[in-house]
Amino acid sequence: MDDDTKQLLEAAQVASRSLILLKEEEINNILEAIAKETESKIFYILEENSKDLQRMDKENPKYDRLKLTEDRIKGIVSDIRNVVSLPGPAGRILEEKTLPNGLHLTKKAVPFGVIGIIFEARPNVCFDVFSLCFKSGNACVLKGGSDAYFSNRAIVEIIRNVLDEHGLNPNICVLLSNDKEAVKELLGAREYVDVIIPRGGQSLINFVRENARIPVIETGAGVCHTYVHSSGNKDFARNIVYNSKTRRVSVCNTLDCLIVDKDRLPDLYYICEELKNDNVTIYADKYAFEELKGKYPENLLKEAVTEDFGTEFLDYKMAIKTVYSINEAIDHITEYGSKHSEAIIADDESAVQLFQSLVDAACVYANASTAFTDGAQFGMGAEIGISTQKLHARGPMALNELCSYKWIVDGNGQTRNP
Repeated sequence: MDDDTKQLLEAAQVASRSLILLKEEEINNILEAIAKETESKIFYILEENSKDLQRMDKENPKYDRLKLTEDRIKGIVSDIRNVVSLPGPAGRILEEKTLPNGLHLTKKAVPFGVIGIIFEARPNVCFDVFSLCFKSGNACVLKGGSDAYFSNRAIVEIIRNVLDEHGLNPNICVLLSNDKEAVKELLGAREYVDVIIPRGGQSLINFVRENARIPVIETGAGVCHTYVHSSGNKDFARNIVYNSKTRRVSVCNTLDCLIVDKDRLPDLYYICEELKNDNVTIYADKYAFEELKGKYPENLLKEAVTEDFGTEFLDYKMAIKTVYSINEAIDHITEYGSKHSEAIIADDESAVQLFQSLVDAACVYANASTAFTDGAQFGMGAEIGISTQKLHARGPMALNELCSYKWIVDGNGQTRNP
């Protein structure tokens, strides 16, 4: 391991121990100070962010993720304050009991210790991760993508300066170098880092999963579907499809594939009509293509190929799949989904129950937009990612998910019989 990386990881591990006895009031005061300092440094952050934006093609789907605006930074500040308002998870009593032999057992939530985050061109992750890690008693090691180099550096500088001003070890928040080798070193740093959380595309997640020697919590790519059942309200469908596709195309809860019952094809243009205002390209199967041909703009309507299904577009693009039944819709999602967020639009309660029971995803919606899959929207403050795995955490991950637990055992001289 490179000496510089080793020193940073060792420093983060030492700093993590200084958090154990920190009172929640102190934590909240420091987070509020970071929120205020961020507000005062908005134009500095935007200036550094502009350096990153100048190096990226505006047509790149990552551009919107990379871009910070005054409103987005104010939203980040609001998320930090949301975290302040929430109860800290460390120290919660999860279970308590006294055994017949008199031993008293307490199952208590405790921080992981040091959390490593590997992420791509999303500088807001620095703020989100730090505020959640700090509130839950964890140090964080950040490894951002080179696309956001200037933005990440400016944000971490603000955080570390506030920590230092309040007499805390600034290595509670560490930013690794841009060197790609630092990723491999982080993934192998078992003696310093307790858990790794990747945030990015499928290739990044696959790389982390395949190369990490540390436990990994996967925050998966979002290949999200919305299924319009034969009983679905077409006005619900129109509004939900438009919102979940166009609200912000570069995020993981965005709609990628609309599934429609064959007998609802006459409503398909009505459901998709507003998408043309945002120049959304539709990749339609043969039934949907014939239905939309001559109605939806010709330059935005393409015949779908196999590769269009199961694709996370992160762009103004959407596939359409026609099915004959709810079971076929569920089968399609099972084959092409990423276990992130899936939705059904239906008035038939039995169809809703079947869909929500059989669809294997972190979040399964009925008559609502998948755009709500977000820690802040779920009342968690900010989020550290959307977990698509089944062990430890699933769905939006926030404070409670950044803790493990330990058993505290109090006795009175008990010994175990042979």
